[in-house]
Amino acid sequence: MAAVNTTGPAPYIYACTRMKVRKASLIPREEYMRMLNMELPEIARIIEETHYKAEIDELNSSFSGIDLFEIALSWNLAKDYQRVIAMVPGHLKGFTKCYLLRWDIQNVLTIMRGKSQGVPQGKIKEITIPAGSLDKAALDKLIADDSVDRIVENLRGHELYPVFEREMAGAVESGSFARMENELYKAYYADIIHAAKSGVKGGYVFLQYIRLAIDTKNLMTVFRVKGSLESDDLRELMIPGGTFSVDELVRLAGSESSDEIIETIRNRLNIESFTEVLEKFREEKSVHKIETALTKAKLAQLDKLAKRYQFSVCPILLYLELKQYEVSNIRAVARGKASKLDADSIEACMVV
Repeated sequence: MAAVNTTGPAPYIYACTRMKVRKASLIPREEYMRMLNMELPEIARIIEETHYKAEIDELNSSFSGIDLFEIALSWNLAKDYQRVIAMVPGHLKGFTKCYLLRWDIQNVLTIMRGKSQGVPQGKIKEITIPAGSLDKAALDKLIADDSVDRIVENLRGHELYPVFEREMAGAVESGSFARMENELYKAYYADIIHAAKSGVKGGYVFLQYIRLAIDTKNLMTVFRVKGSLESDDLRELMIPGGTFSVDELVRLAGSESSDEIIETIRNRLNIESFTEVLEKFREEKSVHKIETALTKAKLAQLDKLAKRYQFSVCPILLYLELKQYEVSNIRAVARGKASKLDADSIEACMVV
């Protein structure tokens, strides 16, 4: 049998084309707007007719109502991500797996926080999403562990284990996993930047988006803590590796003037999607709305990169991000409707 070519242009073209097809199948904005005017049973019927049907059918004998929604969405997202990893060839697979490692951070911290707060194992399991390197069996094992120390011990061999081990004592002493979470993301992004700069073809494009993702995350922090923390505390919160240096971000976060922050971002990034949303920040006081606007600006720029570099990692990252937000949007609608929230309040929680 002839060897299958997984590194030439044809597999790359195929994988990136498949991502465009998958992106086109995602729920459009107008459908979410329709859902906001529906009752929960009507929304449930719509979702059951989409690509989430298989997981809902599979789980409906064990779960019901919102719980069925939550678990079916998580299972679908995890399975979809694994299918994407299986599909992408060559260095695109390496970049994709590297990028998805952030789910390990989210899942392990969810388990640790749940354990610390006495949340039942079944409830913790419902909200973990095995989309990173830790699969369902590995996460189930961590959930079954009887202490956070034991969880860290069972992560030995994971590439982020040194950070978990180093930060564990401080987290237990303070009763907070916030510093551990920040240090994990610093290590995660440092590893991605290292991979992007390793000389592998396509690394430059990958690096462009990762730097933008770091900038976006740091700018969210700037708006969240603006004028409220000392310089040393601010420095600890910032993730190195983006367009802005840590010193610049600390200066911005120390400012009490939104105009100064906005002008600095506008001049430094010079990205149309960010420029469009910055003006709204002058009057906007809701940190949540600012974070949502920054997320939309980041996705708009990723969409441009995906169109400019059609056969790179960008179309894959764009699909993965949009799929994640599709799941979170459906959750927001379902949870909002179940809690009797009005349509405007629910929409404010969505990235559409």
